[in-house]
Amino acid sequence: MTAFEPPSAPGSSDAFGSSGAAGTDGHDAVVLAGGAARRLGGADKPGVRVGGRALLDRVLTACSGAAVTVVVAEPRPTARPVEWAREDPPGGGPLAALDAGLRHTTAEYVVVLSADLPFLDRETVRKLLTALHESGGEGVLLTDPGGRDQPLVAAYRRSALRRELTALRAEHGELTGLPLRRLTGALELTRITDPVASFDCDTWDDIAAARARIREHGHVLDEWITAVKDELGLDLDVDTDVLLDLARDAAHGVARPAAPLTTFLVGYAAGRAEGGPEAVAEAARKAAALALRWAAEAGSTDPDAG
Repeated sequence: MTAFEPPSAPGSSDAFGSSGAAGTDGHDAVVLAGGAARRLGGADKPGVRVGGRALLDRVLTACSGAAVTVVVAEPRPTARPVEWAREDPPGGGPLAALDAGLRHTTAEYVVVLSADLPFLDRETVRKLLTALHESGGEGVLLTDPGGRDQPLVAAYRRSALRRELTALRAEHGELTGLPLRRLTGALELTRITDPVASFDCDTWDDIAAARARIREHGHVLDEWITAVKDELGLDLDVDTDVLLDLARDAAHGVARPAAPLTTFLVGYAAGRAEGGPEAVAEAARKAAALALRWAAEAGSTDPDAG
């Protein structure tokens, strides 16, 4: 387990994330989702749900900006389309799994992640890629609050990974059973400390802590919106504050049930217009103005009010 500490301020991470980074267009992602999960009693760890979503799906959302996403594990249903790979023999350890996944990638930069990171988001992935581009080194990884490296929350130059994997295979004959530090120890790395994104789930206590955190007041709304978007297959970044203001104006100025019905109609209107965030914002603006006019009219005795 990576020790968990709460963030310094609620809402410090971007709920919807950012799918790009300067100089890193076309990066790929490799997600390691195998392993025996012995500390979970052999449970299917990638499929364990936190905030209503499987851990694997949460990680796939965080790396959704990748041109190619490879999951190294037995195929399973996922919220986003991915390519599947498997080390030979299965269960050969993280280096063998990384090698298997890397064979499906072509981009200069590769994000390498484990499948048990409940708080990883697209903003963290963007930071890793940007730091790698700016550093000119061979990799950037997160460290936990204790200063320990987290090589499966990282971005690397694909050429550096291939070079070291080839060298290790030449030295040992195979990669099965070798620890990741045999690879990362040979790379020129930059480190970023992130106590939230580096939190991983090795035990049921970790799972319980993750489930409790996302229900805290400062996180629950962003978590819920992200979960709904994944469940409905939506990839749309909208200004939730605009929608919340609209719901408030409709509830106060018209009637309480007007809030959910109005926001539904705004979404429907934006969908009919085949628009993105701008269409949602424009429909919300019109509906909010109507709600304010409605409220002003109800509070005035002037027949020409509004």
